[in-house]
Amino acid sequence: MDKIQEISVLQKQMQDCKKIYFSELKPSDLDEDLCVVYAITNFRTNEILYVGKTTKLRRRLYTNHLMGNLATARLKKYLIDDPLITNVSDLESAKQYIKNNCYFQYVEEPDMRKRGQLEGLFSYLLNVRYVDKEH
Repeated sequence: MDKIQEISVLQKQMQDCKKIYFSELKPSDLDEDLCVVYAITNFRTNEILYVGKTTKLRRRLYTNHLMGNLATARLKKYLIDDPLITNVSDLESAKQYIKNNCYFQYVEEPDMRKRGQLEGLFSYLLNVRYVDKEH
């Protein structure tokens, strides 16, 4: 399979993956040690807000993004700093925004290098609103 076909298959896997809504999320719903690339979407606008990668699905999505502080939850920081989202001004309102408006989907990818490539590729292809600054 060439790279273009592989990208197409992976993008379809992401789109066809079950939507997991933050409003219904419990830690036990997620495997802990699952290596994935994930996309967080605002279901009201269908805008992809964030794409990330992780080797610890539960910790990253539940503990960090939903329950975490600004140091561990970049999406919350982006929401607080976004002048177009006027109803988010602090950590708690960012958490409520995510719970009330967002779901995530993911594709498994055990290879670290490929996860990084997919994160960048999906960020581009899905026209993600918030993209991490380079380190």
